[in-house]
Amino acid sequence: QVQFVESGGGLVQAGGSRRLSCTASGISFRYTAMAWYRLRAPGEQRELVATIHNGGAKTYADSVKGRFTISRDSAKTLLRLQMNNLNPDDTAVYYCNRTPPVNHYWGQGTQVTVSS
Repeated sequence: QVQFVESGGGLVQAGGSRRLSCTASGISFRYTAMAWYRLRAPGEQRELVATIHNGGAKTYADSVKGRFTISRDSAKTLLRLQMNNLNPDDTAVYYCNRTPPVNHYWGQGTQVTVSS
């Protein structure tokens, strides 16, 4: 059974940093392209934030380029998102999943709230 568990969210002031983690199980993590997504408000679509592919190639949404860094530790089946220079628009629930995402793999996410 595939499971993604996100952690590391919290309340942070604008300009601050936060590091999110996602622990994966039940999946060949080393060979799976992964991504971070976020949901800013209920009823909206999840937004693709960053991806990392098997060979290490990374992509970022324009809104987070230069501020966020995605990384993976395949030995620990861990996906990370380092978020720097946060602003209130980054407030959202953050999720990890494959890319493209698989609907029944969504976890609970981790809430990041950025105060101005």
